[in-house]
Amino acid sequence: MDELIFSTLNQFSTLILLGIIAFSLFTLSKGADILVDQAVGLSYRWGVPKMIIGATIVSLGTTLPEVTVSVIAAINGNPDLALGNAIGSIIADTGLILGLAALIGKLPVDKNIIERQGRLQVMAGVLLAVVSLPFFSKGPEGRVTQWMGFIFIGLLIFYIIATIRWGKESNGEDSSPIVEEDSSLFLQLIKLVLGIALVIVSSKILIPSVEITALRVGIPQSVIAATLVAFGTSLPELITAITAVRKGHGELAVGNIIGADILNVLFVIGSSAAVTKGGLLVPTEFYKLQIPTMLIILFAFRYFAKNQDDSISKPEGGFLVGMYFIYLILNYVWI
Repeated sequence: MDELIFSTLNQFSTLILLGIIAFSLFTLSKGADILVDQAVGLSYRWGVPKMIIGATIVSLGTTLPEVTVSVIAAINGNPDLALGNAIGSIIADTGLILGLAALIGKLPVDKNIIERQGRLQVMAGVLLAVVSLPFFSKGPEGRVTQWMGFIFIGLLIFYIIATIRWGKESNGEDSSPIVEEDSSLFLQLIKLVLGIALVIVSSKILIPSVEITALRVGIPQSVIAATLVAFGTSLPELITAITAVRKGHGELAVGNIIGADILNVLFVIGSSAAVTKGGLLVPTEFYKLQIPTMLIILFAFRYFAKNQDDSISKPEGGFLVGMYFIYLILNYVWI
C-alpha cells in the first residue's frame, strides 16, 4: 500500500506535490482538532477535571500528528524525518506558538504547572540531548536506541499517572468546561474515530510527498522535517493556543504546550525508536543547530515563566518568536 502511494505521488509535478503537502497538513490538523474537541467533550461528560484535560487529553490529542508522522517515518526507514519532526515540533511549540500567543494577548503562567510540569519539560529536553550523544550508542554516530525508546514510553506512563494525581489534588479549582458538547455519546465516539482516521490517512500521504519533494529540490529530509512538517503537525497546538488566549484561557495554552513538549520526547520519539530495531539515527547537523536551539528555547521559556509576575510578557514573546525565525533561516543557510 505504501509503495503504491509513493509511486502514484511520484508521477505528479513538484507544484502539485506542494499542494498535496499543504492539503495533507490541513487535514492532519483538522483531524487532530476534531479528536481534541471530542476528547474534551467526553472528558466533561464523564466528569474529568480541567487540569487533567489540559495536561493529558488535550496534549495527547494535539501531539497525535507528530506521533503518527514520526512512527510511520521510522517504520519506513526514515529515522531522521521522525527525529527531526519531534525536535522541530518542540522548537515550534515553545518558540513560535507560545511567542505568538504572548504577543496576541495576556499569557498567564500557573505556578503549579511551571514548578511541576515546567521542570519536567526542561528535563525531557535535556534527557533527549544527552541520550542522542554517540557515547550511548556505542558507535561513531548518535542514536536513540530501541531500548531507550521503551524507557521513554515507561516514563510517559509515569508522567500521565503523576499528572492525574496532581489533577486530583487540585480538583475543584476550575470546573468550568472548555468545550460544551450537546451531542449524543454515540455521535461523539463516531467523531472521535473520524478524527483519528483523518490523522492516519493524512500522515500516510504527507510522508511520501515530503520525501519526493525534498529529493527533487535537494533539501535534506531532516531539515524539511524540522521545519515544514514540524510546523504543520504543530498546527493543533497553534490553533488551541491562539483560541485559548483570545477566550481568556492563557493558562490552558501554556499547559498544553508544556505537555506537548514532554510528549514529543517521551511519546513521539519513544514510540518511533521503539518500533525500529536500529533506533533513531541522529544526523550530525542536529548537534550544530536543532538540539542546541531546542535547549536554548526551553531554558529561555523556563526563565521567562519564573522571572516575571506570573505571565509571559510581549517582549519575551517577541524573543521566542525571533529565536524561531532565526532557527528557520539557519536551517537553510547551513544546508
